[in-house]
Amino acid sequence: MFSDIALNLHGESNGLYSLRDELKAPGYEIRDLVSGNINECGYVFPQNLIEEILARATRECRVYLPDSFGRLSAREAVSEFYAGYGVTIDPSDILITPGSSMAYWYCFRLLANAGDEILCPRPSYPLFDYIALMADVKLTSYRMSEENGWAIDLEYLEANITTRTRAIVLISPHNPTGYIASAEEIAALSDIARRHNLPIISDEVFSEFLIEPGELPRPATGGAPLVFTLNGFSKMLAMPGMKFGWMTVSGDEDKVRQAMRALELISDIFLPVNEIAQAAAPEFFQLGNAVRFEFAMRIRKAWLSTEQHLSKTKACRYEKPHGGFYVVLNLTSGSGACCDEEETARRVLRDNHLLVHPGYFYDMDPHHLILCFVQEPEIINTAFPKLLKTIQNQNR
Repeated sequence: MFSDIALNLHGESNGLYSLRDELKAPGYEIRDLVSGNINECGYVFPQNLIEEILARATRECRVYLPDSFGRLSAREAVSEFYAGYGVTIDPSDILITPGSSMAYWYCFRLLANAGDEILCPRPSYPLFDYIALMADVKLTSYRMSEENGWAIDLEYLEANITTRTRAIVLISPHNPTGYIASAEEIAALSDIARRHNLPIISDEVFSEFLIEPGELPRPATGGAPLVFTLNGFSKMLAMPGMKFGWMTVSGDEDKVRQAMRALELISDIFLPVNEIAQAAAPEFFQLGNAVRFEFAMRIRKAWLSTEQHLSKTKACRYEKPHGGFYVVLNLTSGSGACCDEEETARRVLRDNHLLVHPGYFYDMDPHHLILCFVQEPEIINTAFPKLLKTIQNQNR
């Protein structure tokens, strides 16, 4: 009765989440230290501004006049956003989307036939597996080198390009390592893409959250033949429920035009983006500058507080993230001892009621834990010492 895809989609919980549910049943409060929804950590766009902006946008949308690419005013606002960083993107080369997940699906369907390959970083975000399944494409991986601070292994990447490779995914800042690809790496990646005539799908959803202030190197300004840049309000303005994102397309003019013609039809089939959210976008960009700055400062402070705890322990190691709000803990201690990541995650959950992820959730080599350090100060100062003490006890 069901397709192969449907049979591979199921809601069964893994062991860690089954334990979480068991603990929640009698009323224990579980502190989620991996959720990407920063609303739950106190990061919210000012409610009074949301109400004012949406009220004005609602009045603009009395008559439904959809545009396959998205409202021109929204695309112009996205264009102005990039102009502020010295990147020129014409509004005609922008597609409004309901978020980066849908944008990935658009890209996969645009670029690949059934069974073709998309080259993604390893470690990687688990959602990609399901998007690839829905797009009927195969994910292959290139290595990010932990021993080199999670830098991209460019030789490994190029060696894994096959005749069926259709695109290279770059996530910078990377989730979950927090690594930011350097300008030199992006130039080298663009050169590889040019030699093999491959597009780059550049995921920049954490672009506003750099641990050290500075400019984010972007493939859109490089020499790749075609670049799809994905971003949105979910992380940038802490508005995941607004479901407003975008895709910019840059590169060789003929390839850009062909991509936009196809994307127009793909988007027109669904017209998935709320009209009121689109009408509100220019004001959210305009009035959100101070909000983005405040969020970035709070995230930097959260990392400094987190690092104060991490730097005091010998139970695990870590590479300082350059952006985003996740950190990877290597459970190999200074003495060389290490503990099982899944059992450690279960012990942290069972003993401390703290949810963290084992590294294999992200296709990472053994002996890692992943956590989100964007927490309220009292959570950092109470939960993180318990977490590190449990790791230390597991390592004995």
